[in-house]
Amino acid sequence: MEELILDCAVVDDSSLQRLAIVKMIKDHPNLRLAAQYNNAIETKNGLLETKVDLIFLDIEMPILTGFDLLDDLVHKPQIIFVTGKTKYAYKAFNYNAIDYLRKPLTKDRFLNAVHKAINLHRLKTEGSVEDDDYIFVKSNLKKKKVFLNDLKFIEALGDYVKLVTYNEPIIVLSTMKAFEAQLPSDRFMRIHKSYIINMDKVEKYNSRNIEIEGDKIPLSRHKKTKLMEALSK
Repeated sequence: MEELILDCAVVDDSSLQRLAIVKMIKDHPNLRLAAQYNNAIETKNGLLETKVDLIFLDIEMPILTGFDLLDDLVHKPQIIFVTGKTKYAYKAFNYNAIDYLRKPLTKDRFLNAVHKAINLHRLKTEGSVEDDDYIFVKSNLKKKKVFLNDLKFIEALGDYVKLVTYNEPIIVLSTMKAFEAQLPSDRFMRIHKSYIINMDKVEKYNSRNIEIEGDKIPLSRHKKTKLMEALSK
């Protein structure tokens, strides 16, 4: 299979933030930097001449925000929002964003978001995606495809489990043990009798809980060391 290359643009009014993202793009074998812009107006004009597959987009910029830019674009590339605040996360996913990264960027979160963008591009252009990037679950008598990058954590609800995703929650008839067996152990961990988390989504943690997109999830004492080891890899 021919190596996939995504042409990228970086849009941020901070030159230091642009530089950090540009470096990560240049270090990634499947990304190519096509352009960088410091405001939405410059981006809108630039994209008339330069075709890109993926935009790393800041939200809070002078005059026009990142959302304003997307409202004005006729042909929208894939979008990964990069911002210092969490308050825009819900709105961002209404724009079908690939991911929502908080500043300062970590390499793991960047790679996770890019992995998702690459797979979606393949799905659209080749009609295929890596087998381990999604699972099928049965909810309300229907089978649903759940992309693992969209799955933030799983919560036990008696005889059911609740899948908390970036869209609506999904309720599935299953035990936690059975559901845990469906998930790749290098990306998901059961940190409490009632919770399994996507380790790629962890933003903060201490000895008592972890935080994912503003949700605080209890951490069992005997799972703390294992979680710290996994997150430090």
